[in-house]
Amino acid sequence: MGKREQYKRIIMFLSSVLILALETGIFAFVWYRCYASTEVIWRGFVRGNHVIIGLYMLMLYLFYRVYGGFKVGYLRIFEVLFSQILSVVCVNIITYLQMALIGRWKFGTNLMPMLYMTAVDLVIVAVWVVGMRWVYERIYPPRKMLLVYGARNPRDLIGKISSREDKFIICERVHLSRGEECIKQKIDQYPAVILADIPAHERNLYLKYCFEKDIRCYCIPKLSDIMLRSADNIHLFDTTLLLSRNRRLTAEQLFLKRAMDILFSLAGLILASPFMLVIAVCIKAYDGGPVLYKQPRLTKDKRVFQILKFRSMRTGSEKNGARLASKGDDRVTPVGRIIRNIHFDELPQLFNILKGDMSLVGPRPERPQIAEVYARELPEFDYRLKVKAGLTGYAQVYGKYNTTPYDKLKLDLTYIETYSVMLDLRLLMLTFKILFQKENTEGVEPWQVTAAAGEKQEQHRK
Repeated sequence: MGKREQYKRIIMFLSSVLILALETGIFAFVWYRCYASTEVIWRGFVRGNHVIIGLYMLMLYLFYRVYGGFKVGYLRIFEVLFSQILSVVCVNIITYLQMALIGRWKFGTNLMPMLYMTAVDLVIVAVWVVGMRWVYERIYPPRKMLLVYGARNPRDLIGKISSREDKFIICERVHLSRGEECIKQKIDQYPAVILADIPAHERNLYLKYCFEKDIRCYCIPKLSDIMLRSADNIHLFDTTLLLSRNRRLTAEQLFLKRAMDILFSLAGLILASPFMLVIAVCIKAYDGGPVLYKQPRLTKDKRVFQILKFRSMRTGSEKNGARLASKGDDRVTPVGRIIRNIHFDELPQLFNILKGDMSLVGPRPERPQIAEVYARELPEFDYRLKVKAGLTGYAQVYGKYNTTPYDKLKLDLTYIETYSVMLDLRLLMLTFKILFQKENTEGVEPWQVTAAAGEKQEQHRK
């Protein structure tokens, strides 16, 4: 495994070049055969053939990078296949619109060559993904691992890791009480180690040992680790300093973020208005109740605002108090179940964004009552409120509806500490992808009122 790891990047790079070259070559063939050599494209633009083909390849590369189309060994096979299909479809649609502008066509004109090309692309994508997955599994079998854990029960962590048996196999787990020498002997027997949420002193001890022995080590970060991700290196002395500025977004970042919020929310309202009209009619027709649902939520600096949503539950569904939706929740209406699965119940929040209560990207706003429950066990939960609440966010893309408050806090802190306009754009593109992933809308267990119910937060988490 050790020697093969050295060639992993080269193999994946060459395979990525192969799929890009194949699909770009197919587009070049279609371009020259059906568009550039006929009257459908303005003849004065023929000199830009290479530009058009180059732009196609660049867009394909960017979409693959954002959606994970190259991550054959990282994502599940169906996730990679879906990422590739989504990328190809998006790029081909954009390319067709681009050519329609150049050729001054009406929409639908000269569409068949692009449809045939897309069909061929999808066949090639399927063959490439399945083939590369087969090659990857033969060269890089699942990694055998040792789990080191402490006071916190590792059951949930083991469950999550075991869901990817194509990549990881936890062969043994060892408790900190076994002692340093015993654990080090265990570590020596495995090519990889997972350090669960254990105290910082012990974590540093075994992390250094793995570094010394060239053993791959996976660590669950603590809140302080995430806070240091944006730290600057200071070399004014012969002692290295890490400067954590602990500041909020700068004035220029706030300006760009607000400008993007206004521009994208206006465009979103225009594009989504037909869907919003259909949804409103369906909700009203089902039970005659109100179409919109207002609910108090928290945004930046714990300010309370009224969030707008399409009503997805029966009227009076929270007469016994606030609680999150559970799996198979009978309060959810048939119309609500559909719009919740594709997140379209959130569309009215575009008005909240225009008003300035929310941003396109940021931590999802919690209800004051539920946030108060979380804060009792996890005082740091309010750190999320250093920025405006968002329509989508880091925790929405990389987490789930039922992600625990502690894990949600880590994800949202990662966003705050690594913020950039490019990160916002990337998260917006990834949000489109998760609209079709049902597990991201999975509710809490029926016996839970919040995502933290039954979860004990240990003090060593910090």
